[in-house]
Amino acid sequence: MRSLLLLAAVGLAAAEDGLNAWLRYARIDRAGHCQGKLPSTIVTLNATEGSPVYTAGQELSKGFNGIVGKKVDVDSITTSSRGHHSRDTNATVGTIAAYVDSNPGAAARLPELIDDGFYLSVSHGSILILGQNERGALYGAFHYLSRLAQGDCSDFTLTSNPGAPIRWVNQWDNMQDGGTHGSVERGYGGKSIFFWDGKVRDDLTRAGQYARLLASIGINAVVVNNVNADPKTLTPANMDGLARIANAFRPYGVQLGLSLNFASPQTLGGLSTFDPLDQSVITWWQGITDALYQRIPDMVGYLVKANSEGQPGPMTYNRTLADGANMFARTLKPHGGIILFRAFVYDHRTLNQTLDWKADRANAAVHYFDGLDDKFDDNVAIQVKYGPIDFQVREPVSPLFSHLRKTGSAIELQISQEYLGQQAHLVYLAPMWKEILDFDFRVDGKPSTTADIISGRRFPRKLGGFAGVVNVGTNTTWLGSHLAMSNLYAYGKLAWDAKASPEGVLKEWIRLTFSDDHKVIDVITKMSMASWPAYENYSGNLGIQTLTDILLGHYGPNPASQDGNPWGQWTRADADSIGMDRTVWNGTGFAGQYPPEIAAKYEKPETTPDNLLLWFHHVPYTHKLKSGKTVIQHFYDAHYEGSATAQTFPQLWRKLEGRPGIDKERFEHVLYRLVYQAGHSLVWRDSINMFYFNKSSIADVHGRVGNHPYRIEAEAMTLQGYKPYQVSPFEAASGFRCIVTETNSTQGTASTVLDKVKTGKYDVAVNYYDMALGNATWELYIGNDRVGKWKGDLEYNLGRAPSPYIDGQTATRITFPGVKIKKGSTLKIVGTPDGLEPAPVDYISILPEGIVD
Repeated sequence: MRSLLLLAAVGLAAAEDGLNAWLRYARIDRAGHCQGKLPSTIVTLNATEGSPVYTAGQELSKGFNGIVGKKVDVDSITTSSRGHHSRDTNATVGTIAAYVDSNPGAAARLPELIDDGFYLSVSHGSILILGQNERGALYGAFHYLSRLAQGDCSDFTLTSNPGAPIRWVNQWDNMQDGGTHGSVERGYGGKSIFFWDGKVRDDLTRAGQYARLLASIGINAVVVNNVNADPKTLTPANMDGLARIANAFRPYGVQLGLSLNFASPQTLGGLSTFDPLDQSVITWWQGITDALYQRIPDMVGYLVKANSEGQPGPMTYNRTLADGANMFARTLKPHGGIILFRAFVYDHRTLNQTLDWKADRANAAVHYFDGLDDKFDDNVAIQVKYGPIDFQVREPVSPLFSHLRKTGSAIELQISQEYLGQQAHLVYLAPMWKEILDFDFRVDGKPSTTADIISGRRFPRKLGGFAGVVNVGTNTTWLGSHLAMSNLYAYGKLAWDAKASPEGVLKEWIRLTFSDDHKVIDVITKMSMASWPAYENYSGNLGIQTLTDILLGHYGPNPASQDGNPWGQWTRADADSIGMDRTVWNGTGFAGQYPPEIAAKYEKPETTPDNLLLWFHHVPYTHKLKSGKTVIQHFYDAHYEGSATAQTFPQLWRKLEGRPGIDKERFEHVLYRLVYQAGHSLVWRDSINMFYFNKSSIADVHGRVGNHPYRIEAEAMTLQGYKPYQVSPFEAASGFRCIVTETNSTQGTASTVLDKVKTGKYDVAVNYYDMALGNATWELYIGNDRVGKWKGDLEYNLGRAPSPYIDGQTATRITFPGVKIKKGSTLKIVGTPDGLEPAPVDYISILPEGIVD
C-alpha cells in the first residue's frame, strides 16, 4: 500500500517556481525499491557546522528524505572515534585524510585524488564518499544524490577528478541599479542577488542558494561584481558586506572573487596616479588586499579588466599588461590568491574600417599580449573569451590560446545569452562550447585542443580552466527562463570534464529538473539540441556574426549596426560582396595568428569551413559554397529553415502538458517564451533577408523573400487615429513602415474588408511593437466579435533588454488560432496608447490553419 501511495505522489506535478533548479530532490517512482538500498545513518568525519563536509551530511539527509522518502539522521564524529563509522549501512562522508586517520589500513586501497576530486563507493547499503579536500567530499555527495535522483540506486565505485583547477563563474553585478546596464549588466533574470542601492544586500539568502547550485556542478568560485568595476566596492563598509557574501558561500566550498577597477588608487584612494610601477600605488593595493583577506581569509583572488572599452589600465602609463597583472599577483601571493587578467583588450577609439583596410578588432588580443607569455607571475592566468570578438553565435576559437605556453589560460564562456536571445530564445549552448573545447590548434604540428591547453595538459602549467559569465538574478528561475538553466548545468559539467557529451549532460539535467518520463526527455532534448543551429540559421550565418543591434541592447536584428562605427564587429557588406578579409596576403592578417596548419586552412576560401567563410574572407554574394549554393541563397534558405525549426518548439512543448514533472506553472512559463521565440524568429528571418536582398538586389530563387501573400500591411488599411510611420532600420517592418496612433492620448483604429478570404477557420497573427515606454493595449475584431485583447507588457514578462524604439528588438507577434472568418467580414485593430508607446502595428496575417507566413 505504501508503494502505491508513493507512486501516486509521483504522478502529481506540484507547482514549482524554479528556485531549486536541478536540486529538487523530487520523489522518484522507484522510491520503494531504493529505500532498502540506502543506509540507516549518515556519518560525517570531523565536520564542523558550516563546513562543506557538514553540508554534505545535511544534503544527503535532505536528499534521502525527498528522493525516496527515507529519513536518515546525521552523526558527526571525530576521527578519534575509530571504527565507529565503518559499520554497515552507513553513509560515511569526509576527507581522505580524516578517513585514513581512523582507518590507517585503508590508505593503500584508496585512489589518487587531486584537489576537489572525490571517491565514491556504494555497496549493499553502505556508501563511502571521500574527497581530497572538504569541497571534494561535498562534490561527491552531490554526485551520488544526482544519480539517486535519476533513479539509480545500484552499487558502483567511482573516482572523479576535475579537469582544471579554475572553475569560476563571473557575475556582472553592479553596486547600483539603474543606468545603462541596470542592476546586472547583460543579465536577464532580475536584479542583483548581492547588491542594492550601493551596498551589499542585508538578506543574502539567495547568495547561499546560488552557492549550493554551483557546488552541485563543481564550481569553486564566484566573482561577484561587474568586470566594469565600481571603485566604491572597496570601501570598508562594502568590504564588510563582501565578507557576509563569503560567509554565505563558505558552507558549499565556493570562494569569493572580486573584480577591480584599475584606477581605484586615484578615484577612491585619492592618489595622483594609478601607475602599477609606482610604489605608492603598489602600497595602496597591498593595503586593500590585506584588508580583504583579514575579512575573507579564503578569498580566491581578483579578476581585472583593463585598457578595454574605455576602462583604465597599465597602458595608460605605457606599462605592459604583465606589469599590471603582476602588481595584483604580488599583493595576492602571501595570501595564496590568484588573479585572472582578461584578454578582452582593445581600443575602439582607434578602429576605423574606412581609413584602414587592415584594421581589425579580432587582432587585438594576440597583438597586446605578444611577447608577454613569460612575463607573468605564476599566480596569473589570462581569461580569454572563446572567440576574438564577443560571444557571437559562431566565431573561430581565439588564437591567443595557442600563444600562451608558459602562462595559464582560462576560457571565458557566456551562460547569459547576451547576443544569443537573452533567455527569451531557447538556445542550448553546450554543443557550441564542445566544438570550441575540441578545436585542435595543432601547435608545433601536435594535437593541441583548447581543452588540453586550458587544463595544463598540453603545456604543463598549474593554473588554467574555465570562467563562465552567468548573471543570475532575483527571478526564481535564476536566469529568467527554466530551460536556460540547462546552460548553467552544462557549463559546470564541461568545466569538470571537457569530454562530457552535451546531449548526455542535457538528459541528466532534464531528469533532475523535470522527470525521467521518456516523452519529457525526448521532447526537451529534441528542442534543445536543435536550438543553437536554428538560432544561428535565423540570425547570422557563415561566420558573419550574430547581426544583432550592437549599438543598443545586443538583441534584435540590425545588420547595418555592425558597420560604420568603431566597435569593430564589421561585415564590410556592400552591393556586391560581404565578409571580412582576414587573410595574410590581402587582409587584416588575423588568419596568420594561428599555428601554421590552421593558418593555411583559413587563408584560402577553398579550405575554410563554410560556416566561417565570411569571418575570414570577403567574397561576392554569388560565391559558390561547398553545398553548391551561393552565399546569398544560403542566407535566404538558412533564415527560412531556422525560423521553421523555431515554429516547431511550441508544438513540441504542448505535447508535454500534464506529463510527469511538467507542472502547470512551469509549463505555462516555458510555453510563453517558446511562442514568443517562434514569432520573433520570423522577425529575424524577414529582417535579415530583406536587408541583404535590398543590399544585393539578388532575388531568392524560391520567391519567398519580400513575398507574403497572407499579409495585410497595417499602413494599407483604413486608418482612423492611426498614421503611417517610417521604421528604422527599414527592414524591421514588413513593408518598411508601420502605423502608430496620431497622438499618445488618442485611440487609433485600422480596418480592412476581408473580401479575398474564403469563409473558414484561420490562424490570425498580428505583428506589432512592444516598446519599453508604456503599456499600450490592442484589440482585434472580426466583424463585431472581439477575437482578443492584449497589452504591451513584454518588458515585465521577458527578461531581454528593454528598448524604447520601434525596431527589430521590440517587434513581436501574437497569434489567435482557429478564428472563424466569413468572406467579406471586416477586420479591425483598435490600439490604445499608453505613456509614450503609440500602439504600433506592422501587419496582420490571415493564415490557413497550420501555415506560417
